[in-house]
Amino acid sequence: MYGIKSFEIKKIGAKSVGKIPDLVVIEEPLEMRLGFGSAEDRQQKSISVTMRTPTGHDFELALGFLFTEGIVAKLDDILSIRYCVDAGRQAQENIVRVELKPSIEVDLSKVERNFYATSSCGVCGKASIESIQQYCKILTNDDLKVPATYIQSLLNILKEKQVFFKHTGGLHAALLVSLSNAKLGILREDIGRHNALDKVIGSAFQANLLPLKDSILAMSSRASFEIIQKAASAHIPIVACVGAPSSLAIETARDFGITLIGFLRNDGFNVYSHDNRIE
Repeated sequence: MYGIKSFEIKKIGAKSVGKIPDLVVIEEPLEMRLGFGSAEDRQQKSISVTMRTPTGHDFELALGFLFTEGIVAKLDDILSIRYCVDAGRQAQENIVRVELKPSIEVDLSKVERNFYATSSCGVCGKASIESIQQYCKILTNDDLKVPATYIQSLLNILKEKQVFFKHTGGLHAALLVSLSNAKLGILREDIGRHNALDKVIGSAFQANLLPLKDSILAMSSRASFEIIQKAASAHIPIVACVGAPSSLAIETARDFGITLIGFLRNDGFNVYSHDNRIE
């Protein structure tokens, strides 16, 4: 299966010891390159290297990343997206190049950060916190009401749909559902929780479904700052996480009008901000 690799290991149990094959999630770097500028002055910039799981959704990951970082605003900004070709011979599937239309102006202060993102942590630091205030709006759709039982049902969907996790036990999942469109249900997996979220947002971006004002995001991970930052950029009003939230995630959710749920379980959950949306 793509995204999974088999290793022979020694398994030590209470009553036996033996060699067995073990399926492990693949972790590889993905470099994202941006092409922009006029036809006469075309430029290329390497904007990020992230450690991700190659599950076949690299283009979604790149587009979701560009959108949640405020570099592109709509699908029409994109001229093309493809894997880079090595000297005209072979596509390099760990390098994605996104070409913007010549009319799109690029904020080099965002591009030139050229950060490295690990699989466990997304974009961090003061610059990231300040930047979301420039392109993320405060969500005010307080008339949105969701039954608590529906929130709890998302946990079972996460467990059922995590194909890679069933084989490896080593990936996070992001699930995006719509309250107005029952057919909309996007789930993506990755070793990095922020990558899984970029993939689902990138999928919605490709389908011209943004902004996601009536959607709910469910994450198999803890709730960290970058999860809330990316949700805010896509106008997702409710974020439910299986794990615990960080203090900065709670503060950011409160500032941007996001209902943040943590410790999602079959028998209940905690609401840390804007609990008026939960019935």
